[in-house]
Amino acid sequence: MSNESNKAQEPQIDNNIAPEVDTEVVEDAANLMDELTQANFRIEELEQALAAAEAKVEEQKDSVIRAAAEVDNVRRRAAMDVEKAHKFALEKFANELLPVIDNMERALQGTNAEDETTKAIYEGVELTLKSFTTAVEKFGLSPLNPQGEAFNPDHHQAIGMQPSDDFPANTVMMVMQKGYILNDRLLRPAMVMVSQGSADSADTGSIDTQA
Repeated sequence: MSNESNKAQEPQIDNNIAPEVDTEVVEDAANLMDELTQANFRIEELEQALAAAEAKVEEQKDSVIRAAAEVDNVRRRAAMDVEKAHKFALEKFANELLPVIDNMERALQGTNAEDETTKAIYEGVELTLKSFTTAVEKFGLSPLNPQGEAFNPDHHQAIGMQPSDDFPANTVMMVMQKGYILNDRLLRPAMVMVSQGSADSADTGSIDTQA
């Protein structure tokens, strides 16, 4: 057989005919794309919800921290108020006791321990005063007796100034009345006489006696 006859017998293919498409596969692909799109939307919604929830948790955490700090501040203020109340509850009562102490000290100054006629009185008043001052010191009451100390306007009240060769200027040379402190708080200033220094320098310096 010749080559021409073989070519005549081969089937002819029409290139204009499109291949057949499987519609089920196309539909499945389209459905899968829709599901993926919906899944992406859902993931985005969940991520937004998670971010909102985390922000809410942080906000509540800050609120809890602030509330705890405020409670702690209130507790500290209450403790300080209680401490102040304990320290100074006796202030009014202590003020009433000071004249009693002053009078007993004056009684000692007016008697002589060496004089047989007043010795018994002196010893009795002295013992009573010691017991009394020991008792009040347990509650935080302590005397201010600044003899020979530098004048302190925060704790001393100067009733006058005098020249003195024995005391430097602005030094307490005499305590007219003791002062008292109640738990680090001034209850009564000490009434004092302040030195102006030697007579030669007395006119060169002064202090405010009303301090």
